[in-house]
Parts: sequence; C-alpha cells; structure tokens
Amino acid sequence: MLTLVGVGHVFDLSRQLREVILTRRPGVVGLELDRARFAALQQGGRRGGPPLYLLMSLFQKRVADMYGTNVGGEMLAAAQAAKDVGARVALLDRDSLEMFRAWIGGMPFRERVKFLVSLFTSFFVTKERVEAELAKYDEDQAGYLELFAQELPHTKRVLIDDRNAHMAGVLRSLHADAGRVVAVVGDGHIEGIRSHLEDLPLEVIRLRDLRSGSPPPAPATGEGQGVTFSFDLGGGT
Repeated sequence: MLTLVGVGHVFDLSRQLREVILTRRPGVVGLELDRARFAALQQGGRRGGPPLYLLMSLFQKRVADMYGTNVGGEMLAAAQAAKDVGARVALLDRDSLEMFRAWIGGMPFRERVKFLVSLFTSFFVTKERVEAELAKYDEDQAGYLELFAQELPHTKRVLIDDRNAHMAGVLRSLHADAGRVVAVVGDGHIEGIRSHLEDLPLEVIRLRDLRSGSPPPAPATGEGQGVTFSFDLGGGT
C-alpha cells in the first residue's frame, strides 16, 4: 500500500500526520524535501540562497504566522512519527538548488515579470484571501492548475510537473522495496503524482481531510486500490 498525504506547508497538521503514520505503520515515510531543505528545517529553518528564493520563503513564513505555525513543521512531525514506528525517512524531491537554477535560467522575461508582480502582491494577502483561494482550488483543482499553467507555463512545468514525475519515480522504487509507504507532499502535487502511479495500490488523503480534524482510518487489509477520501474543507498547494 502506498498512502499519498497532501499537506499545506503553512498549516499545523502535526497531530493528524502522526495519526496517519502510527495507524498505517509504514516501512518508509517519504517527505517532499531534498537533503538541504530537510537539514535547514532540522536547524530551525535557517538557510541562505538566491534573493528570489528567500523572498518566497518569507512569504510562506508570513502566511504560516497567520495560522500560528512554522513553515515545514508538518515535515518534522512526519519524520518524528516515522522514527517512533521504526520507519525509514526517504527524501523524495529534486535537489533544490538545481531545480531553482533550471527554473530561473529557463524562465522567459514576460513570465519572470508576471511572477515577480504576483510574489510582491502576495505579501499583502490576508488570511481570508488565503482561505478563499483554498476554497477555489478545492472546487476545481484541475482548472485551478490549468489557469496557473496558462499564466506561468515554465514555472508550472519545472516546479510542479517535473517534480511530480521525479517524486513518483522515487515512490515507485520505495514501494517495490518496502511495500508499505506513506508519502507526505504538498497537496498540489497529489493528482500529478497519482497519475504516474495508477497501477499501484493507492490510498489518497487530501489536505481538506487533515484540516477537517481527523484523517480517515487506515483501510482494512486488501483494501485501498484507487481509494480517495473527500471531505468538505478546501485543499491547497
């Protein structure tokens, strides 16, 4: 069984993720991180990098502050839960600096301007606007990502599509070796990763499931092929 868990990096989901991992007792817990980002989280989030990368990190921190949590806290909680059940932690994502260079280096000028305008505007976002965007995403996830692709096609390909394919490949190998795997990734990656793994026994838990208060229970032995749980609250990226 491969359990895909969609999270938002600015929400406090520690209790729910711990419950998911403790009830499923996987051999491996995969995290949407690379070695450098995982080390930075373990050191309290301190990390250098290109100015644009730092600006994006500051935006995430600002939104996390609105919700009274720390960026990436859900990843640390998942890693601790993995340790508690004797599971191995696997890092699923591409090297962040290589990815950043591919993103910035290949970005057309017009898209770069659009992205910078969007980024600076986002620093004035309110908590109500964040929730409204989550609701819009949850109502039509495919349409939301398609609109994103129309506005920022290179960004979508490098930061979402290419990473989905990479993480799916890592998860396929982990599943072949360990059998029972829980993968914790941003909710915006769930459907893309799932599309690469449709031949495997999958359980999918979305961000809205976690934010509803209690994640779904572990499926009974032999169940879970193509299972998706859906609740009422909005998902996120």
